[in-house]
Amino acid sequence: MNLSVTVLELSGILDGIRGNELRREISGILANGADILLLDMKEVKFIDSSGLGALVSAMQMVRNANGKLFVCSISDQVRMLFELTKMDRIFQTFADQDEFNRQVLTTQ
Repeated sequence: MNLSVTVLELSGILDGIRGNELRREISGILANGADILLLDMKEVKFIDSSGLGALVSAMQMVRNANGKLFVCSISDQVRMLFELTKMDRIFQTFADQDEFNRQVLTTQ
């Protein structure tokens, strides 16, 4: 089975404005037939509540399209936010793209 994987590299602050851009981007990616979406967050410095909402919305969009969403390379600050808000139970995270490739792509 040949799955289409798209990697989005996010950076800076994930807030309401960037969150809306992210939703539009993901909507376009899903329309083009992506099966798996990896959000690489190694350059994300901060996520506010609107950004967190955008991530949840993105997850719902991907699930509704029968796709899978994964996250990698989160900072300690973002990891703490995920743990405090229980988002670590919703998003499957990986240390980096290499770990994602080893654990997800080789098992498909």
